[in-house]
Amino acid sequence: MDGDKQPRSLLKLVAAGALAIGLGAGSYGIASAAGGSSATTTGTTATPSASQPWGGQRSDETPLTGDMLAKVRAAAVAKVGSGATVVRVETDADGHAPYEAHVIEQDGTPATVYVDKQFAVVSVETRMR
Repeated sequence: MDGDKQPRSLLKLVAAGALAIGLGAGSYGIASAAGGSSATTTGTTATPSASQPWGGQRSDETPLTGDMLAKVRAAAVAKVGSGATVVRVETDADGHAPYEAHVIEQDGTPATVYVDKQFAVVSVETRMR
């Protein structure tokens, strides 16, 4: 009878281990999803698309609002032309400048306009379509 108990104990141990691994993997998946992987215009994904060649909003960059948004947007449009479409305006976490505006130029070319704290354009990075 002792021989019967060992296989059952081993089976219970293996089942408990599989359950623990499954719960851990499931918890990680839920936490990752809660951390943000939305593909909306205000999402946090970095996956590029045709309408957002830069990807979505990054978690280490903050969307601008109010007067600051208006000033950075105006500086970007003045630099790339009034026919440009401003897609997103935010802080820049990559160190090019304090702010950046993601735009689609009138000819369809995606660009990032980097703007300093005095709302002067520092540089424009154009991306291939």
